[in-house]
Amino acid sequence: MNELEEVINEAFENARISKMPIKNLHDRHISRKDFKVGQYVLLYDSRLHLFLGKLKSRWTGPFRIRAILTHGACDIENLQDGQVTKVNGNRLKPYLELLSNDETSMDLVDPGK
Repeated sequence: MNELEEVINEAFENARISKMPIKNLHDRHISRKDFKVGQYVLLYDSRLHLFLGKLKSRWTGPFRIRAILTHGACDIENLQDGQVTKVNGNRLKPYLELLSNDETSMDLVDPGK
């Protein structure tokens, strides 16, 4: 009976050791999301949609962060109607704005010409 327990314990230990490199690899690719007040973000729509559509995005927005609360929660403001909602920070991602007309852009030329 003691031998069986030793074999079981050894198997658990070997499984733990073999999972450590995979966990370390996974943890290296996780990016921290640090938001600031006034930053624009997109909100993940996690509601169940039976017929969502293949190409429809589940990200809605943009929203503006009004306040950052404890444990990663954020107050976000809808830009269209001004409604403020409290959401989990894990459901947010930064919104990357397109170039506006005020910003200058440079055309690339073909170096062969």
